[in-house]
This record gives sequence, structure tokens and C-alpha cells, in this order.
Amino acid sequence: MLLLRLLSRCPLWFLHGLGACVGWLSWLLSPSYRRRIREHRALAGLRGWQGMGAVAEAGRMLAELPWLWLRPADRPLGTRVRWEGDEHIRALPPGRGLLFLTPHMGCFEVTAQAYAEQFAASHGAITVLYRPARKAWMRGIVAASRQRPGLEAAPATLSGVRQMLRALRQGQTVGLLPDQVPPLGQGVWAPFFGKPAYTMTLAQRLALQTGASVLLAWGERLSWGRGYVVHVRPGPQIPADSSPECAAELINQSMQALILEAPDQYLWGYNRYKSPREGGLE
Repeated sequence: MLLLRLLSRCPLWFLHGLGACVGWLSWLLSPSYRRRIREHRALAGLRGWQGMGAVAEAGRMLAELPWLWLRPADRPLGTRVRWEGDEHIRALPPGRGLLFLTPHMGCFEVTAQAYAEQFAASHGAITVLYRPARKAWMRGIVAASRQRPGLEAAPATLSGVRQMLRALRQGQTVGLLPDQVPPLGQGVWAPFFGKPAYTMTLAQRLALQTGASVLLAWGERLSWGRGYVVHVRPGPQIPADSSPECAAELINQSMQALILEAPDQYLWGYNRYKSPREGGLE
């Protein structure tokens, strides 16, 4: 805990430099990690050094967490974040729920915090789905970091799903990572870069049951600690009569398009194709 607090006071450029070293060290020391990244890049059609910047970005993602989690609530992100495509948010009709879909890409922690600062007053709070930390000492830190003004956290449980449904029906916003591997029985198999991946059905259920608008978003991490750019794109149009498999494929295709915009910022080491297990989201 003391180490996290010390790191949270370091400048962002230092944390990102440290994180890049950690990312490449992990690559060098773990053959299974190297193999997974190579296999996933190949499935996406990347060659040579395409997407290899993601090794350093994965380390930066870890190193910036203390700064994001333990930053005082009264210290806004402010000018460290700029928006691209936020006109899609501003164009939404008042009182209509909004579902943000984000892959394991860039800084997804900053996306929710930035939305809460910029849009909670006009478009309602944002509720994000999260998996409680496995380590008991980390649970309080993670939970507290995601309870900020305009930002609520929903655990990856049935009660969390109900919380998200309520938020959308009240015209608020929900953020979700639809490329998380869901528990057994809560997903379907759908292609992801051409290979079957167990894909959650929660995203399409939330959208269809509440009539919420769907947008895509991801937080680009700029070099040398210069901050972030939150990119917003129109989301997939999911027909009401779509089968779970067809809806999951549509969402996976939209995630793939985002990832290929900036392959250096995707977590290619994430085990997207693992078999589902009982329990919460992984």
C-alpha cells in the first residue's frame, strides 16, 4: 500500500517510462507471454513489428494505475484529457441511456473518469462493470478508486447487472468491456479475429432491454506522459431480432475495428480465447 501511494505521487512521464521497462522485462522473462502475443497478432493479420508497441503499453497501463486510482477526487484530470468524437455524446436525446463499449485497449480506466468529469452533470453518472480484486488488501483500493463524483462501480455479479439496468433505464451511462471472458453460461462462442472466442451476451441484453444508445470509446495513451485522448465512435446497430450469436459477432467486429485503429495500444497478451469458468468475469 505504501508503495502504491508513493507511485501515485510520481509524475506520469516517470510512471510511463518505468512501465515500459516493466512491459519489456515481462516479455523477455515469459515464453508463454511472448507466444500468446505472437499468436494473437498473427490472428489479426499483423506482421513484423506491427502491434509490438503493445508490450511497452501493457507495462505503462500497470504503472499508471496508482496515479489514476489514488488521485484525490478533487484533483480533476482537466487538460490531461482531450476528446475526439464527443459530438456523438452531445447529440444524444435527453433522458436516453448510453452504453459505452470499450475493448482491452489503451487506458480504459481514464475513459470512465474523464466521462464523469466532462458529462456526468449533463448526461448523468456513469456506472462501470468491474471484477473485485482477488487480493483482500487490494479490494478496498480498487473499489474506492472507482467511486468518484459522477462515477459508480458495479461488481461483476447479478446485483451489478441489475445496477447497470437501473442506470440505463434512468437515462444514465454504463461502461462495459465486452471482450472480457464471461462466466460459463453467460456468453456464446463468436469469432474474434477469425477464431472462436467465448463472448458475453450482457452488452446486447443491456442495449435491447433498455433501448440505450451504443457508442464505442477508448482512451489513447499519449507518449511521454502527455496525457490521453478519449476517442468516441458510433456503436454497432443490433437488430431486436438478432440471435445472441449474431449480436456477439457484430460487437466483436466493432471491437476489432477499434483495435486495428491503434494495435500498439491493445492488450495482445490478454487471454481472450480461454475457456469460460464458473464465477465472475475474468
